[in-house]
Amino acid sequence: MAEIVIRNTNERITGDENVRNFLDKYEVLYEKWDASKLSAELQNNFGLTDDQKNQVLETYDYEIKDLAARRGYQIWDVITLSEQTPDIEAKLAKFEEIHTHAEDEIRAIVAGKGIFVIKGTDDVGYFNVELSPGDVISVPENTPHFFTLMENKQIIAVRLFIEKDGWVADPYPDPTFIKQA
Repeated sequence: MAEIVIRNTNERITGDENVRNFLDKYEVLYEKWDASKLSAELQNNFGLTDDQKNQVLETYDYEIKDLAARRGYQIWDVITLSEQTPDIEAKLAKFEEIHTHAEDEIRAIVAGKGIFVIKGTDDVGYFNVELSPGDVISVPENTPHFFTLMENKQIIAVRLFIEKDGWVADPYPDPTFIKQA
């Protein structure tokens, strides 16, 4: 279940309905998939082979095609990140740069945990959306954000794209952003 942390105040928003209501204000899509559909073998494997990634896609075929039909996605893939990932720290450093995209950025978390950091209104500032298995989130185009991992640095996520080349990140320098330790 996703939780939101307002970075300026440390206020925590919990419960699917409360999270969805908060994210709706920012036009952020929040849905749920059944995380228990994925076999334990795949849920606990953060170094998936290409065949295993295809198994993940097959497991969630209905959900993926439903989202694609509703929102215009053309292609999708599975990303796995963990301590096993070569150059994980360099990749995370690149991910943790605020940016925007010309299309929405969507992730369906099927194992592990991650965080989208999204810029809200001036009175709210940046907020973290802490994601767990089954959480599906789409950050709207042109919304300043970045994605990172939680402390255990393990995630498996389905990503969907409108453009066949995937997302192109446009840097968003923001002197108001304060990185948290």
